[in-house]
Amino acid sequence: MKKKVTILMLGGAKRVSLARLLKEAGRRRGVEVVILSYEIIPTVPIACEGRIIAGRRWRDADALDHLAQTVADEAVDIVLPFVDGAIEVASRLKERCPQVFVPVSPFEVAHAMFDKTVAAELFAEEGICIPATYTPDNCRFPAIMKPREGSASKGIVVVNSREELEKVGHFDRYLIQEYIADSEEYTVDCYVSTVDGEVLCAVPRIRLSTSGGEVDRTETRRIDELLEASDSILRRLGFRGPVTLQFLFDKATGRYLLMEINPRLGGGVVCSILAGADIPSMLLAEAAGEKAEPCRNWRDRALMARYFSEVMFFNDEQ
Repeated sequence: MKKKVTILMLGGAKRVSLARLLKEAGRRRGVEVVILSYEIIPTVPIACEGRIIAGRRWRDADALDHLAQTVADEAVDIVLPFVDGAIEVASRLKERCPQVFVPVSPFEVAHAMFDKTVAAELFAEEGICIPATYTPDNCRFPAIMKPREGSASKGIVVVNSREELEKVGHFDRYLIQEYIADSEEYTVDCYVSTVDGEVLCAVPRIRLSTSGGEVDRTETRRIDELLEASDSILRRLGFRGPVTLQFLFDKATGRYLLMEINPRLGGGVVCSILAGADIPSMLLAEAAGEKAEPCRNWRDRALMARYFSEVMFFNDEQ
């Protein structure tokens, strides 16, 4: 068994708590976990738990080559992407560097999730319950317009009339769906075996409040309907590794509607881990070629509240 495991985060930036949990999981296995993070900006919080690697932008022509060279130079064992652009590069890296554990879904599956319109069409074809989806011609109001490519709720617009719809325009850039005001948002943190596709854990949690697109209060909820739906969706669509599903609960109809799937660890996954879903140990086990143990006995109604913490960087040239 290796005594040291090097994990390269792609865009780990603020994932300080997760880095600490990965290190703790390593200690339980008798392994030293070393954290590196591939970043454009060196002054990011993850620097307090690992070393920053000066990276490329994901769409740069040499991004894959540079990342592959970094993996070789740093003897990286595991690569974990945390932003959408990094997932596509990581999928290609998996083919280039088969000796490295890169727990990502197949490229075709992950790629479809980065365009909200393409994803919604796929969900509808599979018979998955989603909010009513409109074209500009048949739109009913109020409606919500989501940028086809985007995250953290950036650029979302709620329109209440055709006049407002026309004012936004650029319809080819948006997914238009029904706006459900009386609703609750749920995230389901999952890990799917990279070996056989078994859903090793699925933890629903309600989003109680957010700040800057990131959840800052969330609580686990054992909801059988969400557990069953998540398991079915993940198996049918062929996801692997860490996956985050977003559902909307329509209070008027009592339905859970799938909004989107992010094929990576979500920003609030720490809540699910601390509630008992030991995803870090699953990652380390599969990276070592071992069978990861499933987790079904996580704690219900475990609430996580976040707070700001400071990381200082000093210019020694002054």
